[in-house]
Amino acid sequence: MAFTTIPVPFADVGKSANDLLGKDFPVGTTKLELKTVAPNGVTFNVLGNQDNKSGAINGELKTKYVDYKNGLTVTEAWTTGNLLTTQIELENKVAKGLKLDITGGFLPSEGKKNAKVGVQYKKLGFNTRAYLDLFKGPTFTGDVVVGRDGFIVGGDLAYDVGGSYITRFAAAAGYTAPEYSVAVHAQNSFKVFSASYYHRINADLEVGGKGVWDSKVAHSTEKGAKAPVALEVGAKFYLDRDAFVKAKVNNAGVLGLGYTQALRKGVKVSVGGLFDTTKLNQAAHKVGVSFVFEA
Repeated sequence: MAFTTIPVPFADVGKSANDLLGKDFPVGTTKLELKTVAPNGVTFNVLGNQDNKSGAINGELKTKYVDYKNGLTVTEAWTTGNLLTTQIELENKVAKGLKLDITGGFLPSEGKKNAKVGVQYKKLGFNTRAYLDLFKGPTFTGDVVVGRDGFIVGGDLAYDVGGSYITRFAAAAGYTAPEYSVAVHAQNSFKVFSASYYHRINADLEVGGKGVWDSKVAHSTEKGAKAPVALEVGAKFYLDRDAFVKAKVNNAGVLGLGYTQALRKGVKVSVGGLFDTTKLNQAAHKVGVSFVFEA
């Protein structure tokens, strides 16, 4: 047995199953995303999103500059809500495997501001991150993941420095192989437990599933409360190299369908919908579409 890989960050434990069940279903919105790269290497990303029910439109303009030689990345964003954010990252410059991160935000209309400093260190078999939110608490958050031969285990903690108390904690464990992965989580201070799996059966077919048990829902005495266990399974099938379909269904009878097609190089469109199979004769369904242009 040996340390052969760098484990994923804590937030990415079980990511394959989460992506399979969560991505490529543009439900209830119309999205437009434009990505371009300037000759000097600066990346521009424009994202627009319209809610199909309310008609509200939100947008974001993001620029990203990367200096690979010096390990420097600068990202700036400006939203239609007039929120300004800047992130500066310095990786592998101070020490190999070490990344320093400073993020700041400002909302002029309300005079709100935030600032967060962070550090990440990773090497074979080990990945840890720590952040300090200077204006919220201040609050310290940190996580660590260790792994060996495909097995990983990790924990996450948030601590209010000003109030001197733990605001949340979580733990996770999993196993990853070339064709499949499994993961279990204990989240929300060990009040929500989940298990997920992902399996790439062949080059064209992927399947996965997830189960979540919420102790708060399980002990609820309210009439008509949700089932304490939420189950969801899904699949992704490649029609050809330019198109794929996705489907998922949960134990509440909600069916999700998605179709993604690359129309040409740099142009991709996705359509999706959520359909309540217990109320097919009612207008309780949601559909959406997403367009992505890259140049």
